[in-house]
Amino acid sequence: MIGATVLRNDRDGLATLVLNRPGKLNALNVRMFEELADHIDEIGASASIGCVVVRGAGRGFSAGHDLNAIAGGEAASHRNFEGKVIESLANVPQPVICAVHGACYTGGLELALAGDIILAATTARFADTHAKWGLAPVWGMSQRLPRRIGEAKAREMMFTCRVVPGAEAERIGLANACFQDDEFDDGVEKFVSAILENSWFSNAANKRLLLETNGLPLAAGLAHETYRNEGFAPDMQDRIAKFAARKS
Repeated sequence: MIGATVLRNDRDGLATLVLNRPGKLNALNVRMFEELADHIDEIGASASIGCVVVRGAGRGFSAGHDLNAIAGGEAASHRNFEGKVIESLANVPQPVICAVHGACYTGGLELALAGDIILAATTARFADTHAKWGLAPVWGMSQRLPRRIGEAKAREMMFTCRVVPGAEAERIGLANACFQDDEFDDGVEKFVSAILENSWFSNAANKRLLLETNGLPLAAGLAHETYRNEGFAPDMQDRIAKFAARKS
């Protein structure tokens, strides 16, 4: 689509969404969220997509909510529209990987935190700058960040607004892995390939269990897993037969 603020490419079971305002460091505005929402709805309903990657065009992932748009009074069609789009990304059945290079600030970080996995380049820079601008989070920062890195580190990031580089993000659990810049694309591709090789049915079932049992006491979570699991994948027998054939 000419002039699209979110580009989409589907290939071999992978849907890649690219935030596409590189001249603005992919600052997030209402139009971008509208386009994201359309893609997320289509992807979530697709049986031909087994994994999703979200990344940014140009020099970074996203500088966050477009401050010029805020200053200009830009408003979505309904309350908390952007937060609901981020929530819908978090809840698609497929595993979601956010591949971060360069800036990933505030609203951009809230978007990245919707991913099941965050992969970082060494150039990645993560920060929550709500307090720098006199803002409070409404897109999930106060809930997802402490669940990702622990409450103490989340308080540190939220109160100081300091920048966390890619290697540190991996150390504190914000990123699952950090790759050298010249190895980043290959690292993301290998990570995605490992996911797509596994049962898409099982990946979706595992993700659903994780989402539905988040915060439950252990006994309740175990009961949920036992009595509300998805059962066997349609290709389970084929997968086991291929394994047995290799061993014979």
